[in-house]
This record gives sequence, C-alpha cells and structure tokens, in this order.
Amino acid sequence: MTSFDFEKPIADLEEQLDDLVKNHEKGKIDLSDKIAEVKIKILEEKKRIYSNLNGWQRVQISRHPERPYTLDYIEKCFTHFVELHGDRGVKDDKAMVGGLAQLGGQSVMVIGHQKGRNTKQRQYRNFGMANPEGYRKALRLMKMAEKFRIPVVCLIDTPGASPGLEAEERGQGEAIARNLLEMSVLRVPVICVVIGEGASGGALGIGIGDRVLMMENTWYSVISPESCSSILWRSWEHKEKAAEALKLTAEDMLKNGLIDGIIAEPLGGAHENPDEMFSTLKNTLVEELESLQTKSIDKLIEERIAKFSAMGSFTEN
Repeated sequence: MTSFDFEKPIADLEEQLDDLVKNHEKGKIDLSDKIAEVKIKILEEKKRIYSNLNGWQRVQISRHPERPYTLDYIEKCFTHFVELHGDRGVKDDKAMVGGLAQLGGQSVMVIGHQKGRNTKQRQYRNFGMANPEGYRKALRLMKMAEKFRIPVVCLIDTPGASPGLEAEERGQGEAIARNLLEMSVLRVPVICVVIGEGASGGALGIGIGDRVLMMENTWYSVISPESCSSILWRSWEHKEKAAEALKLTAEDMLKNGLIDGIIAEPLGGAHENPDEMFSTLKNTLVEELESLQTKSIDKLIEERIAKFSAMGSFTEN
C-alpha cells in the first residue's frame, strides 16, 4: 500500500507487526502479548498523526491511488445504475460519468468526475479532467432529472478542467459558466460532495447545490497548491506553504461558510476502510435528501441562490 512521509512511523510499526506475526505463526515462541502491544501502538500513532494533519497532508491523502472514485461509490452506494452517455453535440467525455440510479429506494441522477487506476485508464479518463463536452453532458443529465423531478447527486473529484487548447476552442469557460447558471435555478434538490480533489472551475462546474459537503480528507480551492506555488514562487518547492495559505481543507471551508458540512472518514482515510466510507456516504445522502424534500422547490432555489450570494467578504473604501 502507498504511504506518505508523514505516515512513516505507522509504516515502521506495521512492518514490526508483520515480523512478529510471522514468527508467532512459526510456533516456536508465543508472541501474542507483544503483537497486541504493537497493535495498540499502531492505533495510538494513527490517532496522533491523523488528528493533526496540515493542508498539504490532506491534499496527499485526497490523491491516494487506492482511494475510492466516483464509479466505486456508484457501485456500492447506489443500485440499478444506468449510465447515460454523450452531450448530444460533440462526444462522450469519459472524465465525467453519470446516469440514473436508486438511492435508498429513491430515484436519483448521479453525476461525477472519474479518474483512472492505471496508466491506460488515466489516459482514457483524462485524469478526471473533463472537457466542455463533459460539463455539457452533466447539464444534459441535470435537465433530464429536472424534467422528471428526480434529485441530483454530484460527486466531485478532479485536479481541474481539461486545460488543453482544444477544450478552450470548444468553449470550456462557457460550458462551466452555463452549468453555474443552470444549477443555481435547477428545479430539483441538488447535493454535491467533494470525494477527493476539488480544483478550480473544474470542480465548481458540478458544484452548485442545496447541500455542498466535503469528505474529511479532501480539498476544495481555486487552484492546486503546486500551481499556486509555481505562480507565487516560480517553483513547486513551496507547495506546503501554499496549501496552508489557500485554506483548502474541509475544516477551513466550513469555517469560512463555503460548504454545509463535513463527512467523516475512517481513520487514515477513505482507502483504509472503503466499506465503512460507502456506508457513511450512503447514509448521509439519504438523510440530506429526506431533509431537502420537505421543502418546496421555490424555497430550495431561493435558499440556494442566497447561500452562494452571501459567500465571501469585502470592504468598500
């Protein structure tokens, strides 16, 4: 399993535990007490490390290669998923997936960014960076949901919108801006969840909702720490300092009133116990949907617009 520098104390203890278990299984020495002692140390070390993560460390966890992606959550949290393809204009963007599904007996339209596990899949999914066609496909599915009065669930996990010249030629900025406008007044409940990376307009393009939630070890920002560092210091070496300055963690975002809640992750991150994470997300989505459906559509839209209009602060001189 992939581990990061700050997780080295845990990795060392787990290596020690593996050696003890192997020697114990050989049957020559009873090491059960020592094994139990090391397991307690591992748990204590995990609690110490993961309760004091800085911004850059949370960015690293959000990018863990074994972290669940959108299709993983769709498979485990939803049932009867039917994927829908294409923007009816240019092509089917593989970095953006979506379709009809059921969540706790409720029909929903689920949409999200999809990354790849290996080199071939990453190229196929364009590293989760959607082109204009991806955002237009997402909007097509949202409007279909609106037509049939089906709630929308958006799962956000992208390092940004596709930055290529062709994407700009086909109207990347317009496609994202159109989604912001249409989602603001979409006449169905909308829940958005940052499940990994939430970078810039690429994330915001499916990020306008009645409830915007972030998983505990995710980030949401106008720019990545590396890109911010390269602009301000002409080098990626200051990415940790940039991550702190950007205030991009879930705690920072909630404190600044930019999201509505944080979804707890298993100790060590979603990849440490995917089944627990699937259950937590499913229960959260079901509860939020039930809460939103007690309000009229006009009231939801009014509150949605008011929430985003109130974000940020400024002074007049």
